Amino acid sequence: MSVEALQTTTVPYGELVPVTVHFDDLDALGMLHNSRYPLLAERAWAEYWHGHGFSFDGDWAAAGDMCNVIKEMRVSYERPVTRPGRYAAHLWVSRLGRTGLTYGFRLCSADGTETYAQGHRVLVRIDAQTLRPTPWSDRARTIAAGLLRPEEAATGAGADAA
Repeated sequence: MSVEALQTTTVPYGELVPVTVHFDDLDALGMLHNSRYPLLAERAWAEYWHGHGFSFDGDWAAAGDMCNVIKEMRVSYERPVTRPGRYAAHLWVSRLGRTGLTYGFRLCSADGTETYAQGHRVLVRIDAQTLRPTPWSDRARTIAAGLLRPEEAATGAGADAA
């Protein structure tokens, strides 16, 4: 099933990708464990890229743009998720560099109206042999550029040389 088919509603920028919180994702207090928020965002991003034909089958040399590492991550917890069910990850790109990519995310209600957590992650595309930064492919850049927040896209602040 495509990301578009799974989408529950629209957002003014980026994509809203459905995620599921399971009972065993909750901690002893009955709240979504803090480590699960970024995990849900990661799974939503994987679903998004997979829906655009990108995948990883264990071969780093063949992984192409999927061969990337996290340089930085920040999560701000706004309010607790207290029950299992359907939610969404709102995903967007806030900076698209030559070798780096900063994406934003919100874990939110399925319709995107309530925010539970938000944050960003900085990814760096690396060469599988040297483990040094290497440029994103034109295809990945085109797809990522489609997720740029309007203010970044309009000012050109979303794309730079790094």
